[in-house]
Amino acid sequence: MAQVEATTERVVAADPEKVFDTIADYSGSRAKLLPAHFSEYEVREGGDGEGTLVHWKLQATSKRVRDCLLEVTEPTDGELVEKDRNSSMVTVWRVTPAGEGRSRVVVTTTWNGAGGIGGFFEKTFAPKGLGRIYDAVLANLATEVESA
Repeated sequence: MAQVEATTERVVAADPEKVFDTIADYSGSRAKLLPAHFSEYEVREGGDGEGTLVHWKLQATSKRVRDCLLEVTEPTDGELVEKDRNSSMVTVWRVTPAGEGRSRVVVTTTWNGAGGIGGFFEKTFAPKGLGRIYDAVLANLATEVESA
């Protein structure tokens, strides 16, 4: 099994604290950021950053749906980690300053891919597809934090 990684980033016109707080607000703003690829969104514990347990289904392709139950931690300032209890998938959100009143948001998702030819195709195509999904999340984030 090879590790598969998908990374997406965007600079948004808002302070890092505001951006991070919006991403970490699972019981409020987070659901508004998710495109149609996400369904059955439910906060099961917590709701604000560290200690949150959140569920959703992620439809990566027409045939591939992941049932995700994510534990949220904040290992360092500006970093939010979502570890899926149902798989090897881990998503790390990093928010850093990018100049006056601007933030760089980097989302990196990794998981253990399949072996063999299926693993080759997964490693080749899954990062692009997941990148498009998270690019939509980041576009929604920019709309949310830049308009407020």
